[in-house]
Amino acid sequence: MQKQFSQLRDVQRSILLGVTIGLGIGLVFAAGFFFRDIVEMATAATVGVVPDAGDYFLLEEVQALINEHYLREQPDFTQRHYAAVRGLLASIGDPYTFFIDPPVAATESDTLAGTYGGIGIQVTRSSTGEVVMYPFTDSAAAHAGINNGDVLLAINGTPIDPLLSIDAIDQQLRGEVRPGNGAEITIRTLESSSEETLFIEYDVINVPSVIWRVLQEDAQIGYVQILRFTARTPEEVRQAVSELSQAGVEALVVDLRDNSGGLLQESIEVADEFVDEGVIVYERDNHSERAFSAEPGGSAVSFPLIVLVNERTASGAELVAGALQDLDRAILIGKPTFGKGTVQRIFPLSDSSSLHVTSAEWLTPSRQPFGEDGLQPNVLLEPDPSGRDVFLEAAVHALQQDALAESSGT
Repeated sequence: MQKQFSQLRDVQRSILLGVTIGLGIGLVFAAGFFFRDIVEMATAATVGVVPDAGDYFLLEEVQALINEHYLREQPDFTQRHYAAVRGLLASIGDPYTFFIDPPVAATESDTLAGTYGGIGIQVTRSSTGEVVMYPFTDSAAAHAGINNGDVLLAINGTPIDPLLSIDAIDQQLRGEVRPGNGAEITIRTLESSSEETLFIEYDVINVPSVIWRVLQEDAQIGYVQILRFTARTPEEVRQAVSELSQAGVEALVVDLRDNSGGLLQESIEVADEFVDEGVIVYERDNHSERAFSAEPGGSAVSFPLIVLVNERTASGAELVAGALQDLDRAILIGKPTFGKGTVQRIFPLSDSSSLHVTSAEWLTPSRQPFGEDGLQPNVLLEPDPSGRDVFLEAAVHALQQDALAESSGT
């Protein structure tokens, strides 16, 4: 009996040991699965993390596969590189953050600086699609006999492509200033409608950003047209005001129509010439807000003032118009402006291309954003179909009425 009991106890001990071992093995396997799940979750979390900026590993992977398998010849590396940069910027969805090729970047830099090598004309496209020329004063084009309104038909024997942008056409009329280097152009003259082909050698062009004159309609009113805001614009505005003042004008019309902007600081300096105090503009970035205030002693603070604007008045030109309107310094006549109230910084890149990046937005002195609707004129007008400058006529009439009211004491 004792022997049977001892055998039963051994069987129970074996069963217990087996269960214990089984549980231990089960726990090991369970732990293995548990830790495997932790590792897999950590791996999945790592995969979901956005790679560091600049780690465009998929691009390299795609390029390697194209190199190995693509049937035809690829575009050169620069084209593919630039296309990748443009694709990256397109994903941001901001039309004012963009990339510029080296030749256009050089042209842009020269234009903002106020000088470049070329024949010295402004080109625009008419309502009929023709490219119309306006030579700068004392430029190579003017010395060659080009007149305002002459039509450009061909450059270096190649007819003007109707789809070619004005910037691309302008680029073909610029180049290095050296003996014998220039452009052959075919034109149709405005005066006789005859066609001429002539070679114009490139010269150093000082790009005018401001044009001024005493108005024929009223010798007491000066006209100042600001075409763009370059490094030279504030000084040109001061020169314009000085000469018009010496000529005896008593009021000013400032024309900002078709002015697409330019340099920020120069825009603020120009506005400062017309106001003696107050905030000109607020600039807000992703960190802070900054106010730019007027300094006393502007050259044109004493002149009655009217500003002309249209749908192509944009950026820095809107900054100036908005400041003068908000500070009750001038009324705006024309059409609502473009509505570009953001600031772009221009970064030169290592291959002489450049990058424009939207870095801030502007607010008028009353803290109104320019927004998509732009600035609203005090006097809203539409252009005359015949080409008569009804905007300027309205400005002259308003200034004459103000002068009459002052002289009568009302």
